[in-house]
Amino acid sequence: MPRKPKFIMPTDEEDALINQGILQDADNPELTDQDFLNAKPASVAVPALAAQRRVRGPQKAPTKKLVSIRLDPDLIDRLKQDGPGWQGRVNDMLRQAIGLTS
Repeated sequence: MPRKPKFIMPTDEEDALINQGILQDADNPELTDQDFLNAKPASVAVPALAAQRRVRGPQKAPTKKLVSIRLDPDLIDRLKQDGPGWQGRVNDMLRQAIGLTS
């Protein structure tokens, strides 16, 4: 199962409206090939800003505990077939199996 939903392409009419809106926005013009050729990496254009590293702090109220268990590959493959969120579904299955309800 693909992890991302299929992208829906706009119709020709929708695409024309999008392009018309881009042309009318003087504050945010569409970038040209020349603009891309002249572009600089952020580390060169704004080195002070690019040097800042944002790190997520510790979780204030952990709701889950990280554990490591070994499971058979065919079991993991089957669980992943249902798509993203498989670990949460495993959590729900285990709660049900031992008589805890969420």
